Amino acid sequence: MNKLNQERQAQVVKTLVEGNGINGIIRITGVAKNTVLKLLADLGSACLEYQSKNLRNLKLNRIQCDEIWEFCYAKEKNVPIQYKGKFGYGDIWTFVAMDAETKLVPCWLVGMRDVGHACEFISDLKERLANRVQLTTDGHKIYLEAVERAFGSEVDYAQLIKMYGQEPESEKRYSPAECIATEKHIIQGKPETKDISTSYIERQNLTMRMGMRRFTRLTNGFSKKVENHMYAIALHFMYYNFAKPHKSLANPYPTTPAMAAGLTNHIWTIEDIVRMVK
Repeated sequence: MNKLNQERQAQVVKTLVEGNGINGIIRITGVAKNTVLKLLADLGSACLEYQSKNLRNLKLNRIQCDEIWEFCYAKEKNVPIQYKGKFGYGDIWTFVAMDAETKLVPCWLVGMRDVGHACEFISDLKERLANRVQLTTDGHKIYLEAVERAFGSEVDYAQLIKMYGQEPESEKRYSPAECIATEKHIIQGKPETKDISTSYIERQNLTMRMGMRRFTRLTNGFSKKVENHMYAIALHFMYYNFAKPHKSLANPYPTTPAMAAGLTNHIWTIEDIVRMVK
């Protein structure tokens, strides 16, 4: 890694954040696999630390949360017996929070789709906020306990419940069932009915799958180690929050979520991110 100059490191990072897989990056850049993985680990760790420290005291208003599925090492049904039930082997989930106004992603968590990890995720979100917010999640019951533990009565919380129809058997593998109706359930406080939505966070799921090869389904680009998976997510959100202008925020100049949230006054470059590695 020390043999790569900053320009070469930036080239590797650009290919990473644009959704290329590790083997593809090797072919594009000519950089050795171990060097690419070392850079990902070092930079991902730095991005994780930076965002953990700086995404605090956030004045956000409308938060949407969701969880996105992926797998690590092997699909759940193919995990060897000795690894069954161990975290990082088979199914894993990434919880993500997003502000509907600034498009900032203040926090995320890689874990299992259970109450324990939901509570850890929502508690982390609560600690990053400077004010009362309106919070919307899907209808998964794990959020009920998580939000109650973290926020108590200090939140305007609602769930958006979606009802799905059945798709023909031949289409199930490649397309989700059709959403035929939604219900808005107010759980706590006085959320604005018109703002009860998960549209932005569900669109963020697509951004993640497009921006990280590890999330692309029906490929062999999935993560083999959960640590590298977490580093890739940290790098992705560093780029998304600080260096990638969001089209809906351009008023009149290109603006990133971090700029909209008052965390920085300029668009970061890939070189700025690379220099985070000490």
